[in-house]
Amino acid sequence: MLTWLNRNDLHFPPIERALREPNGLLAAGGDLSLERLVQAYRQGIFPWFEEGQPILWWSPDPRTVLRPEQLHVSRSLAKVLRRGAFEVTFDQQFAAVVKACAAPRSYANGTWITGKMQQAYLALHEAGYAHSVEVWEGSELVGGLYGLAMGRLFFGESMFSRRDNASKVGFATLVQHLERSGFVLIDCQMPTNHLHSLGAGPISRVEFAAALREHVDQPALAGCWQS
Repeated sequence: MLTWLNRNDLHFPPIERALREPNGLLAAGGDLSLERLVQAYRQGIFPWFEEGQPILWWSPDPRTVLRPEQLHVSRSLAKVLRRGAFEVTFDQQFAAVVKACAAPRSYANGTWITGKMQQAYLALHEAGYAHSVEVWEGSELVGGLYGLAMGRLFFGESMFSRRDNASKVGFATLVQHLERSGFVLIDCQMPTNHLHSLGAGPISRVEFAAALREHVDQPALAGCWQS
C-alpha cells in the first residue's frame, strides 16, 4: 500500500515496502524541503514526478549503479577524450546545467524537473550537497550533469548534451574524478542504454542499502569539487 507523507513529519516508510509495480514507488506527498531531501537520499529514496502529480518517492529494486573502477570507455569515447575537444568543469554553472537538463526532449512529453524541483536542487547545491559538471566547447555550455554527493556516494540525477559525446565526456570525467577522490559507488537510479554503455548495471535494493550504511558518512577527500 502506498504511504502518504505528512508535511510536518520527515520520516519515510522502510524502503522494503516499496511497490513492485510500478517498481520502487514508496510514498507520495510531503514536500521538497532541504531536510526531507537529505533524509530521502540517505535512505536510498529519490523524488520523481511530473507536473500536476503529487510528489512521488521511489526506491527501485534492482537499482542501477556504477562502481567507478568499472567505467567503460569505448574506443570512440577514448579518442574524443584524448582529442580534448571539450573542457570539463565542476560547480561553475549549476543553475544553467539544471535548467538545460529540464529542457524538453524530442523523445518525451514534458519534464520531471519541474520549477519546484529546480528550486529544491538549487537549495541542495547552496547547502553543499548537490554538484554540477559542465562540458564546454569554447565558451559555450554544450553538455553536463548534476547530482548529490554524500559521504563516498554520488547520486546522479540528470544529464544533457548539445553535441555528440558531450554528456559522455562529462560523465566519464566525473567518474574518474570521483574514483581519485575516494568515492565507491555512483547511483544511476534507473537503467538506460546510455548508462549501460558506460558500465552501469543492476544491484539489489538490499545491496544498495548496505552500501549506504557503510559509505554515506565516510568523508571523501577534501576539496574534491574544485575544478
